Amino acid sequence: MGSYPFHFMEEVLSAVQNFEIDYVEMYCGNLEEAALGWVDKYDFAVTGTSRSADHRSVTLCQGSIKLVLTEPTSDRHPATIYLQAHGDGVADIALRTPDAAAAFEAAVQGGAVAVREPARLNEAEPDGPAVTAAIVAYGDMVHTLVQSDDTTASPHANGHRGGDVDLLGIDHFAVCLGEGDLGPTVEFYERALGFRQIFEEHIVVGDQAMNSIVVQSASGAVTLTLIEPDGSADPGQIDDFLKEHHGAGVQHIAFTSDDAVRSVRALSQRGVEFLKTPAAYYDMLGERIALETHKLDDLRATNVLADEDHGGQMFQIFTASIHPRRTLFFEIIERQGAETFGSANIKALYEAVELGRTGQSEPGAVRR
Repeated sequence: MGSYPFHFMEEVLSAVQNFEIDYVEMYCGNLEEAALGWVDKYDFAVTGTSRSADHRSVTLCQGSIKLVLTEPTSDRHPATIYLQAHGDGVADIALRTPDAAAAFEAAVQGGAVAVREPARLNEAEPDGPAVTAAIVAYGDMVHTLVQSDDTTASPHANGHRGGDVDLLGIDHFAVCLGEGDLGPTVEFYERALGFRQIFEEHIVVGDQAMNSIVVQSASGAVTLTLIEPDGSADPGQIDDFLKEHHGAGVQHIAFTSDDAVRSVRALSQRGVEFLKTPAAYYDMLGERIALETHKLDDLRATNVLADEDHGGQMFQIFTASIHPRRTLFFEIIERQGAETFGSANIKALYEAVELGRTGQSEPGAVRR
């Protein structure tokens, strides 16, 4: 935990200390198809639409999660170039702040590249943001800084509850970076946005390996798991992501639930497919963890993984990617006091994804 950079003076501390996730914008080639998937499979509710000469967008909400799906309608919109390079994907993680101008100024002083200067939006839209600005995050990802005149409550606190799916919020984003980019990206978030490093790990699976550092906003509301491949090891799924995505990007979004087993059952009934966990994992799980809130048979039936740390237990599972390039998937995570990120399960995830990547038929038969 480091101190704030010198340029975070008193007048801008509030702006960087109070970051929350406002919305996540995903660029898509077919707006209707993308929106239908979130509504039918994940039980999100459509809460708004917008259109201009250059784009069409749909806003979807569940719990405190706000997704904005955008399809370009002209070559002038940045989504056109993004889609050509990456296919459908996460293009903007918008950060809510009580002072967008101050946060923007601090970010630029900390080395961020400006995309859009702070500007007051249409005052005829009282429920919309008052001021926004934008900076480059990494690769083609941007952070829009969103300020509202009403900063007294969470922007989506009364969002749609998705029945038994019941996704509550965003726990973290997993971001794949090129080899050698992990350290500079961590430094960028510390310098420009006042984030702090909270977790670090070197993960080895057979002859493959990756490095991971987790950075988090001072508020604790925005968490990024940053991952780079270990170039001294054999190429693996992180290398595949970078190749197919054509650069750095969000690999998955982790959605929170207060009952992962219930959420997974509901999502499975709606057609969401999840990664399969080797049976041996559950044979050994009872020896590793004394389960408190879920039964072993329920975890086995739903393929939900379990781990624990000094704070408590956590339960997580990852969807199978349906992206044409296999570069984006999602996570369901339930925290029962746990504060870390399922270290014992990262290897299990890696092996499960590796199984699908290499087309092997036997669980756990990771390429050696």
